[in-house]
Parts: sequence; C-alpha cells; structure tokens
Amino acid sequence: MTTLVLCIDRSNDIGRKTGLETPVSGWEAVRSLVIEVGLSDPEDSSVNCLLETLRIARSLRDEREDAVVAVVSGAGESLVGADLSVAEQLDELVERYGPDSAVVVIDSAQDERVIPIIESRLPVDAVDRVVVRQARDIESTYYLLKQFLGDEELRSTVLVPVGIGLLLLPLLLLRFSPAVALAGVASLLGAVLLYKGLAVSERLARASDRVRDALYSGQVSVVTYVVAAGLALVGVFLGALAVSDLPDGGTALVRATQFAYSSVPWLALAALTASTGRLLDELIRAEGARRPYLNLPFGVVALGLVIRGFSGYILEQEGHLRPLVLFDHALRPAHRLALFVITGIVVSAVGVKVAASMSDETLEEVIEP
Repeated sequence: MTTLVLCIDRSNDIGRKTGLETPVSGWEAVRSLVIEVGLSDPEDSSVNCLLETLRIARSLRDEREDAVVAVVSGAGESLVGADLSVAEQLDELVERYGPDSAVVVIDSAQDERVIPIIESRLPVDAVDRVVVRQARDIESTYYLLKQFLGDEELRSTVLVPVGIGLLLLPLLLLRFSPAVALAGVASLLGAVLLYKGLAVSERLARASDRVRDALYSGQVSVVTYVVAAGLALVGVFLGALAVSDLPDGGTALVRATQFAYSSVPWLALAALTASTGRLLDELIRAEGARRPYLNLPFGVVALGLVIRGFSGYILEQEGHLRPLVLFDHALRPAHRLALFVITGIVVSAVGVKVAASMSDETLEEVIEP
C-alpha cells in the first residue's frame, strides 16, 4: 500500500517565494524545495511544514511502508481558484502514483479547509498541523481573529453593535450618571443581539412576503386580520380605561382582573373575526377546510366565556361588580361562574362535534355542488 504524505500550501506562499510550479513530488525534489523556501524566507512556517512532511515520510519508510512525498499549492487569485488548483494537482498525483491513502500536513487553519477536497479523492489517515512551538498561542489567536474578522455576518452582528455602544457611552456619561449610562448601553447591545439572534429581520421579511401574496391572491383573511387588530386595540383601550376608574387602593390582582373582564369580549371578538377570515379562505380553496379551522371559532368563544366568568367572579367578590340578573333573578357569584364555565364547555363541545361531523369530502360537496 502506498501512502501519500501531502503538504498543503493553500495561500501559495511557496510558489510565490520560489517561483516553482506545483505539484512537487519525490524525496529529493521536496528536500531541495525546503532549501529554496528557507533561503527565500527563513521565518516562513512553510519550512517547518515541509520538514515535517519529510519526517513523516521517513518514519513510514522505516516501518517498511511505501510513502510518497508531495507538495501542492493553491495557485489562484481567489479562494475558489486556489481550491480548484489544489484539486487539479491532487488528481495529477493520484493518477501518477495511485496512492491508497494520504497523510495531510498543514501549518494553518486556512489550509485545513482543503481537507474535504482531499477526502473526496483519497482516504485521509491522519492530519498533522505544524505550529512553531514559540508562537503557538500567538498564531492560534491570530487565526481565530482572522477567521472572525473574515466572516461578514459575525462582523455585523458583534462589531457594529459594540462600536455603536462605545460611541454612545461618552455621550450618555456627560448627561446621566455612570449607572444609567452603562444600563442604557447594555440594553442597546442586548436588544441588538436579541434582534439578530431571534432573526427578527428574516421573520419581518417573510411576514411582508406573506402579506403581499395574500393581497395578490385576494384572501379574505387580510381584511379580517386588519379588523381583528382594530378590535384588539379597542379592547386594550377599554381595559386600560376600566383599570383607571378603579380606586387607588385596588390590588394588582383586582386591576389585572378588571382589565381582563373589560377587554376579553373585544379580544375574543377580534380572535373570532381573524379565525373566521381564515376559515373562509380555507372554504374558498378547492380542497376545502381542515378540521382545526372549523373548531377554532368555537374554541375562541368558549375561552372568552370562561375568562369572562372567572374575572367576573373575582370582581363581584371584591365588590367591584354588580350581580348578574337573569330572568329577574340576581345570581350569586358562584352561580354566575358556573353559568359562564358550563356555557363555554358547551360551545367547545359543539365546535368539536361540528368539526368531527364535517369531513373534507362534505366540505367539497358544499363548495362544488
């Protein structure tokens, strides 16, 4: 079995400094190349990489294994061109020597990205990364920073928010206390990182695309969604107005309950409007509506009734709500709660029954008689 001991020079430092064309193969040719590179630039790490390649080949030969030494470089003006050049040279070596496996020798993180190209042509038994011992930590840090700064997405996600925060910090310190200034900068950085981390921009882009497609296709839900948003705003406004009318001594629980009691009917009506629009879109389609869309309006009404019942029970117990009069008979708080809860359960059960009884085939018959 023949093992190809391969030295990778993706940046083509060897070719530029010596003027030689790669691939260079053979023990004597690679040993001469070491001298040429060392005389050209004694501080270049490629000298150590070439020497390590020769050392590995000698070790394999001492173990009575057939080893071929070779050097390939990325002779191209771009990274894609360099990788294509490495692939072409590797094909030439495989055709010339017919190796069964390869041992790859590299001296940087950049050269390591060529390994998948080699693995697509030969089994890689080992990867030896050569780092000069005195500069191991410095070089590792350098390549990490270089890789980080070379990634455009990471730069825009991390460096830009940090830069804006550092620019705002002196201005905030001139006007506010250090604690307030640091809190403001930290909040800004946190908001930007959350914006990027949660991919809010992509979600907004997809939402605008969906809205545009819905407008072009004439979906009813576009109008019902706008109406539902208006109803929801009315519900929030009425809930806040009802909370403001409470006496100042009211607890947080009472205020939250009052807000829910006053806003839930409008919020439920908004949800019912939106779900009805979506149901109409499903019915307009040729394939009919799915069962969850049939049950959704009933579920919205049932949930609104239950929340209204519990919030009314709490407010009546606290004396902020009058008893409910039904058929000239004032109901007790417990009876009022039971009435709303039972009504909600009945509405929900009716929705489940309707959704279960109306199959897709039945809906298609209604749409296309």
